[in-house]
Amino acid sequence: MTANGRLRGRSLEPVAGNGLIDRRALIGRGIAFAGAMTGVGVTGAAAEPLTDAPWSREMGAVTPALQTPSRFEKHVVRTLSNPDNEFRNSHARTPHHLLNGTVTPNSLHFSINHSGLPDIDPDRHRLAIHGLVKQPMVYTVEALSRYPMVSRMAFLECGGNSAPMFSNEPLQASAQALHGLVSCAEWTGVKLSTLLEETGVDPAAKWFIAEGADSHALSRSVPLKKGFDDAMIALYQNGERLMPGNGYPMRLLLPGYEGNMNVKFLRRIKLVDAPAMSMYEARTYSQILPDGKAYRFYFLQEVKSFITHPSFGHSLKGPGFYEISGIAYSGAGRIAKVMVSADGGKSYAEAALQAPVLPKAFTRFRMPWRWDGQPVVLQSRAWDEGGNVQPTRAEFVALRGETKAPPPLLGFPNQHYNSLTSWAIDANGGVKHVYA
Repeated sequence: MTANGRLRGRSLEPVAGNGLIDRRALIGRGIAFAGAMTGVGVTGAAAEPLTDAPWSREMGAVTPALQTPSRFEKHVVRTLSNPDNEFRNSHARTPHHLLNGTVTPNSLHFSINHSGLPDIDPDRHRLAIHGLVKQPMVYTVEALSRYPMVSRMAFLECGGNSAPMFSNEPLQASAQALHGLVSCAEWTGVKLSTLLEETGVDPAAKWFIAEGADSHALSRSVPLKKGFDDAMIALYQNGERLMPGNGYPMRLLLPGYEGNMNVKFLRRIKLVDAPAMSMYEARTYSQILPDGKAYRFYFLQEVKSFITHPSFGHSLKGPGFYEISGIAYSGAGRIAKVMVSADGGKSYAEAALQAPVLPKAFTRFRMPWRWDGQPVVLQSRAWDEGGNVQPTRAEFVALRGETKAPPPLLGFPNQHYNSLTSWAIDANGGVKHVYA
């Protein structure tokens, strides 16, 4: 046997139940998977000579000024909660089951707006910083653009993301419907600490109130220490100006904190000595726990993962080799490891983490898998660098409770769901959502 043959044999050996393969096979996948994909759309060149398709025999379209996806990708869109533009809040969910990598395209980044999208003229927009400061300041967009800028990858997640999973029965829904209120982007802007140092902070200040310029004037109280840590006034999203639905022309970015606190259309930061107890922090984001206490002022989005490929809405085209893939993230820092199971949690194998693994950002995990055509249950479980672990469903329900009926799509009053997601694959390759 050749050296390549020995490597292939070792790296494709199962390391956990139902065909999970050692993640190290992905390092040398050109060797390990050579020849293994025959029968899944890969054929020898001599068997089927290339022919010139119609698009290879004619001049193509003119390159547009603003590029959009191919017409063959028209199904890759966000789902909308308010398609008829009724007089209420609206949100759009990211199609995770149709994406890959770790960066969410701007056009597919999730968005929640409580009073529509304001049409803000950036030349007239202002940001005021006042309250318990020595020198109140007012900033224009142009003025902020002159300050030193920083860029960082960060996920944003609505506190109500995954809320349908509070139901005591698993909803038959895609990763988009269950987990579509989280996305990840590169954000560029001015560190809030730079502006706070410029205004001068009164020692009595412990919090600040961030307020948006939308007609709802959404506001949230934020601990001042977060403002001096990694908070940012974001002006750019993935290299271009913020999308209107994500806060144009500026928003507050609080890496790792629940989405509603990352106030969009930011127009005011007021330093205060105590939280404002606004509607969103006193009621909406303060769910009642099984012990009767309110889960209040808990801002961190906890460690979490879910498999995106394969998942509900996909269909496996027969037995053979596949890659199990998904995303993991933690508001407390970097992802340390992700374990994947193909037997509903009876056995696990460690997945490969796609570099770079960044703090408070999406990490893509990948696991090679040989499916034998028998029913399986796939799930993932994540750990972060602080030792925090994604809880099992039983552990989560004991602490946070569950409902006898599916919660509203936006999740109120159910918040901060971060337990495991399980996908059951039947012998025909169909995928269902299950609790395991």
